[in-house]
Amino acid sequence: MQLFQASTDALLKPLLTVVGIVERKTTMPILSHVLLKKEGDKMAFVANDMLIQITTHANFGVGDDVEAVTVAARKLQDILRALPAAGQVSANVEDRQMTLQCSGSRFSLQTLPGADFPLLPEIEQWNHHFTMTQSALRRLFNMIHYAMAHQDIRYYLNGMLMVVEPGLIRAVSTDGHRLAHAAESVESANSEASVIIPRKTVDQMLRLLDDSDAEVQVSIADAQIRFRFGDVELISKLVEGKFPDYKRVIPTDYGIHLQINREELLQNLQRAAILVAEDKLRSIKLYFGENLLRITSSNKDETEKAKMELFLDYSGEPITIGFNATYLLDVLNTAKTENVVISLKGESSSPVLVSLPDEEHFRYVVMPLKN
Repeated sequence: MQLFQASTDALLKPLLTVVGIVERKTTMPILSHVLLKKEGDKMAFVANDMLIQITTHANFGVGDDVEAVTVAARKLQDILRALPAAGQVSANVEDRQMTLQCSGSRFSLQTLPGADFPLLPEIEQWNHHFTMTQSALRRLFNMIHYAMAHQDIRYYLNGMLMVVEPGLIRAVSTDGHRLAHAAESVESANSEASVIIPRKTVDQMLRLLDDSDAEVQVSIADAQIRFRFGDVELISKLVEGKFPDYKRVIPTDYGIHLQINREELLQNLQRAAILVAEDKLRSIKLYFGENLLRITSSNKDETEKAKMELFLDYSGEPITIGFNATYLLDVLNTAKTENVVISLKGESSSPVLVSLPDEEHFRYVVMPLKN
């Protein structure tokens, strides 16, 4: 039975949409497959790793038959990428084999029954709903994603806290050494909810979202969150656990506020970070003195040193604070404003607060390194 016929590019678009969550090694072989469902000319591509499920659709099915099979996702991707971009690819399924033909090329791939492909359980009731533009949601995730923990034993840190309030959506992430907070005004948000979205889900959304004004429909249930935009539906399980109280972490009583050109600070930090590239803590020191910011770094045995100086409108007591260079570089690389504001308490042991003049809700707290 013929399953579909389309150009290589047309086939790659839906496949690449879903294949990002497919693991090359899995305890369930079928999870390394993509589910292909055909109903007449409508085709659905589905991938699932038991945490995230992505579905997208296309219209290049052949015939009126209804069929569902699975095939190795990465292998299918590699084959399509190796074929001519404008080539016409046809697929036939028979006796658990999928035959792909394009020009003079022919491939036979093993399939598994579509009925065996596991799907996330369908939710009968979604408790919270709101819509926002793709660009706004992408900006929200992008502003805080770098502060998420990675494979932390405190599993609730391996993700992003999303807080829904009337008229506002907050996003918070922390790895215990730093915390990032951002928010977007959303008129359609009219309820209250607080959920932890897995790190992998956030990464996939950043991959799939664009900077358009097209709408994203977001729905939240007790244990799942769903995003619908364009031809894509992404459903993800939520992380159980209690996220740290971010309001207690963000300082509100700092009296020293220093505005610095973002690009100039970024470039000087990048230079200083060269000597600590092999240092696990990537330790650098920032000295705030009379109209001066001095950035210093050295290798482990201090045989190599770097010093950068830039003008700073500061007239208070001298302060020296140590930081992990990566933590500062992450926020400076992500922000797009001309300037950043660094707020200090005046003590080398106190966290530093980074904010942006054009972002009312953005706050980034960085813990200093111990001397």
